[in-house]
Amino acid sequence: MTPAPVLNRKLVLESPERVPDGSGGWTRTWAELGQLWAEVKSGSGGERADEFLTVSSVPYRITVRAAPPGAMSRPKPEQRFREGSRIYRILAVAERDALGRYLTCYAREEVSA
Repeated sequence: MTPAPVLNRKLVLESPERVPDGSGGWTRTWAELGQLWAEVKSGSGGERADEFLTVSSVPYRITVRAAPPGAMSRPKPEQRFREGSRIYRILAVAERDALGRYLTCYAREEVSA
């Protein structure tokens, strides 16, 4: 049996929204959906060159309490977690245990260097 995760970090779950920019286009903003307690574990990082800067990238496994499919509090890909100035982009979500008590969110934190 897998031990229960230690949910000791408060993260804000955010969802992207398209908002008119007043010039006929759109801009993306982030709407807060709520706060979740989580266990955050990092993987090994890497670095890649972008057009004008170097981007460091670190994968994370973020575990939260499960919520039913369709619930606003259930994380999904394309959303993100925010912890102060840190942003974790959610790539995938899966049940962590056979009883469905927890979800594992596979996320990536990208930081411009």
